[in-house]
Amino acid sequence: MAVNLPLPIPEKLTAVAGIELGHAEAGIRKADRKDLLVMKLAPTATVTGVFTKNRFCAAPVQLCKEHLTKRSDKAPIRALVVNTGNANAGTGESGLANAQQTCEALARLLDCAPEQILPFSTGVILEPLPIDRLVAGLPQAIGNLKSDNWHNAALSIMTTDTQPKAASRQVTINGKTVTLTGISKGAGMIKPNMATMLGFLAMDAKVAQPVLDKLVRDVADRSFNCITIDGDTSTNDSFIVMATGTAGVDVTADNTPEYAALYDAVLGLSQELAQMIVRDGEGATKFMTVTVEEGRDAEECRKIAYSIAHSPLVKTAFYASDPNLGRILAAIGYAGVDDLDVTQLNLYLDDVWVAKNGGRHPDYQEADGQRVMKQSEITIRVKLGRGSAASTIWTCDLSHDYVSINADYRS
Repeated sequence: MAVNLPLPIPEKLTAVAGIELGHAEAGIRKADRKDLLVMKLAPTATVTGVFTKNRFCAAPVQLCKEHLTKRSDKAPIRALVVNTGNANAGTGESGLANAQQTCEALARLLDCAPEQILPFSTGVILEPLPIDRLVAGLPQAIGNLKSDNWHNAALSIMTTDTQPKAASRQVTINGKTVTLTGISKGAGMIKPNMATMLGFLAMDAKVAQPVLDKLVRDVADRSFNCITIDGDTSTNDSFIVMATGTAGVDVTADNTPEYAALYDAVLGLSQELAQMIVRDGEGATKFMTVTVEEGRDAEECRKIAYSIAHSPLVKTAFYASDPNLGRILAAIGYAGVDDLDVTQLNLYLDDVWVAKNGGRHPDYQEADGQRVMKQSEITIRVKLGRGSAASTIWTCDLSHDYVSINADYRS
């Protein structure tokens, strides 16, 4: 059961002019489930992305990077194809050949070059991709291409997710409405190191390629790079942003009011999609915000925040609503900030001041800590007392169900 995450309402997911989405039941891993998605783009679209830094990055990730380097005004990216049920990772040369065959098959159906296709996979690692089933499912996906198919698109990329993740928003720029809609997937093996999981965001603004490249990097670092469920960086993490160029709004530089307005909208939607992943974390019962303030730089703040968010002792204590909050101090201490003066440190749990100047606050009562920990949403706030930098990470607790889900994942 996701933590305070309502199901998306299909009618409230806004179509983005210049992109059509189609799905299929290809039986890639299981029968009778949506497991194949095609996103067809207008020729005016610009596309960019960031990817996992796992050295075992999947074959489709390798091919995506290659195809993005070959894009041009004469040969823009025309479509994305996503399969679930199989990651096509750890599959060697045959995996690359299967990813290439996927692009070739879709390119034939769309009358474009294979290099104009971006492939994505998610699911079990180290198993051969059933390429014949995938290719056979492509005509079905092409057959139901529609601009208002975002809900089915979100369903088509799920693995251990308990519900689809999708959202829309609009922003007015120079008197014109820009529409943004995105989907994401992920529930376990989540500690992105670039962006995360799979995330796809489309908007109808026109954005110059260098500007879009900068936008996706900056947004990823403040959204998908700020979440963790279990500290495991996937082999397939990808975050793709598409600007279809159909709204009559042209963003040509990153130092303009138009860019600032668009950036805020993209960041807001990306953070919403990223937090959906945490709220639907495998076995999660609590959504936790970890904020580290008063650091010398953002990097040391992030290092400490992740140390807290990754600690299985911290996460299991929160699952049990057990205010064993010394575990948080321990995680801060081993985060790798070697010159940290713990006598300047203050720790808060929501409105409760737990530790003052590195020791238990004299007025802290365990009943106050337990009151907060019984909530479904909790903020851990650390003040380092050594500067003005800050970072925020979003995570969840670690429950019995997390173990069960991952023990039974391939069953």
